[in-house]
Amino acid sequence: MKCAIDQYAIDKVRVLRTQLNFTQEQLAEVAHVTSGFIGDVEAGTRDAKYNLRHLNAFARLFKCSTRVFLPEEALPED
Repeated sequence: MKCAIDQYAIDKVRVLRTQLNFTQEQLAEVAHVTSGFIGDVEAGTRDAKYNLRHLNAFARLFKCSTRVFLPEEALPED
């Protein structure tokens, strides 16, 4: 089950991916996962979620800090 912080990161990645015109396939390539995995994470159809290695790879691709995938303030408990 995804917690609030997992969903926050997933949503941030999706927003940046679409704003910067990257495809799920491009994210999959840099994170060394399948495009199906990226699709599952974004769709929420499985309990798939990103880990820190994925977020670091996305930050390199997006040319940003990994901090953008985390909220400024702590989120409430799930």
